[in-house]
Amino acid sequence: MNPRFDQGMTTRRRVLGDAHVNRAEAAKTAFDEPFQTLITEAAWGSVWSRDTISPRERSMLTIALLAGLGNDHELAMHIRATANTGASQDDVLESLLHVAIYAGVPRANHAIKIAKETFAEMESKG
Repeated sequence: MNPRFDQGMTTRRRVLGDAHVNRAEAAKTAFDEPFQTLITEAAWGSVWSRDTISPRERSMLTIALLAGLGNDHELAMHIRATANTGASQDDVLESLLHVAIYAGVPRANHAIKIAKETFAEMESKG
């Protein structure tokens, strides 16, 4: 493809894990292939691949933004990714406390519920 795509795929696999990326790639169709390329190049190749802040910090920002905007469908995926980014459960909670103040208690409350469920799932899988 191109260097930005290649870098994005490397970063995406490092953050989300091979199993997740392999499932997403297997589910890709001609319809959503342009979108998958866009997010691999832009989100993963351009933003997540920058070294200005750490993967831990980027993870915390992403979780807060997803929760604050109510993008719950992506939240569990990024909670699971904390196993690869170095963000701790305490980091996630701090991010969600900020969401409560700056984006609203209901959004943070729902995000904390998702985080608790996801961390419990992660712990049960070892």
